[in-house]
Amino acid sequence: MARSLDLDELVEHWTLLDDEQALIAGKRGATRLGFALLLKFYGGLGRFPRGRSELPDEAVAFVARQVAVPASELGFYEWSGSTIAFHRAQIRSHLGFRECSVADADELTGWLAANVCQAERRPELVRGELLARCRAEQIEPPTGGRVERIVRSALHQGEQVLTARMMARLPEEVTGRLAALVDVQVRDDAEAFDSVLALIKSVPGNVSLDSMLTEIRKLRAVRAIGLPVELFADVAPRVISSWRARAAVESPSHLRAHPRPLMLVLLAALLHTRQQEITDTLVELLISTVHRIGARADKKVTEELVNAFKRVTGKENILFAIAEASLSAPDDPVRQVVYPAVSGGESTLRELVHEYKTKGPVYRRTVQTTLKASYSNHYRRGLIELLDVLEFRSNNSTHSPVLDALDLIKRHADARLTFYPAGEVVPDHKGLVGDWAPLVFHDTAKGERRVYRGVYEICTFQALRERLRCKEIWVVGADKWRNPDEDLPADFETHRASHYAALRKPLDATEFIEQLRAEMRAELGALDAAAPSLDWLQIADRGKNGSIAHPAGGGP
Repeated sequence: MARSLDLDELVEHWTLLDDEQALIAGKRGATRLGFALLLKFYGGLGRFPRGRSELPDEAVAFVARQVAVPASELGFYEWSGSTIAFHRAQIRSHLGFRECSVADADELTGWLAANVCQAERRPELVRGELLARCRAEQIEPPTGGRVERIVRSALHQGEQVLTARMMARLPEEVTGRLAALVDVQVRDDAEAFDSVLALIKSVPGNVSLDSMLTEIRKLRAVRAIGLPVELFADVAPRVISSWRARAAVESPSHLRAHPRPLMLVLLAALLHTRQQEITDTLVELLISTVHRIGARADKKVTEELVNAFKRVTGKENILFAIAEASLSAPDDPVRQVVYPAVSGGESTLRELVHEYKTKGPVYRRTVQTTLKASYSNHYRRGLIELLDVLEFRSNNSTHSPVLDALDLIKRHADARLTFYPAGEVVPDHKGLVGDWAPLVFHDTAKGERRVYRGVYEICTFQALRERLRCKEIWVVGADKWRNPDEDLPADFETHRASHYAALRKPLDATEFIEQLRAEMRAELGALDAAAPSLDWLQIADRGKNGSIAHPAGGGP
């Protein structure tokens, strides 16, 4: 059904021009109105309507007034036969269009394969490009079925060109390793531990040492294939994604059923993408693991101390009583003077001392010591292995000490050391300051400063985590955690205005902020206005589960 049109659209697209008025001269009644509507429709869309249903009622009435024919006369216009065929030929000749011949279809297919289908694999978008090309070349679009055949053929040809280009870049030994992934001996139902391909396809587990070691094994398996680094450098990301999606869901037998070049390219796209995804997963596991080490150490120490911890109230009164008793009898024994002055006596004083010790520096030192033990006894193995498979870089020299510290950790990873060797240059970074300094550094009797290796490693991984999270340090071969300079198009500065226009964002930061504030005010105002009328909504004092809630089964 045709959509409704407003007056501006009617005037712009459905007003008959002088040459068009001359073309319809001599025609009468339904023929005159039908011809005029065909002419304007074709001039706007580059094709003829498939029937009366494609003509908006407003347009019919608007054109009918111009040609002085009642709109109801259109019901007598014949949509098939020699008359409409003659009208179509007249209109094509007048507008300079021609019907799509076999040669035109072949040329359009070749143009799509060369200019569209190597960067776009979605049929609906390829179809849009085909129709736009037809209009630019003044070719009347073929029928729907023929259009679909042209699109499918162009997609196939484009894929053949791409696969041939990729195959030319794959060394023979790499193609052999790729083919081995789906060898006839690989079963379709193979488990991850039976098949390298199944291992590579498998999803990561929860945050744990085992998950980290498994992901490291996956990454090494992918790298063992030896894909060239620039294999897909000039291939559109959406094309790689489409290949990856196909390879991910197809079994080894289905992949073998493809022509060999296509099979190898599908597998290469899967491995290329999975290498980035696995690298991202390992970075996220590193961030989560370092956080978990600290959180678990804190929780463990808290649980150990909370049972012995008893908050002592009235500390100022106790201090005053002790001071008064001591001054009144300065020469008498403490047990005889101080203890009786305090309610609870010796027990209260011991609790007071214990409270002090379990807060502040002593508590933090206990947490740090527990953290070191947890790291050394369990997590160190995975984090050290990560340094072997991930390459960290930074675009800011300020963070070079952290990268140098990682190199130091790798060099001495397998050595049985308490301190780093004397004379070794130990990079100093921001993770070593504050409460950690006394645990990291040890001053000998000779005045030398030694560095505890285990604690230094923990501090370095914590510093690495913080800089990864804000992308001050990035990872080679990652996608999400890639070089932040690659987040923007290479021509962003040159074409900043057009890029902002595509994003529908203003160039002026102040204007953007004001728009955002206005949107937030509007949404908060809408929430404030709607909240009182929501029967399912309950607003209560903030608890551990938040301050806004609704009953089970209620609300949206």
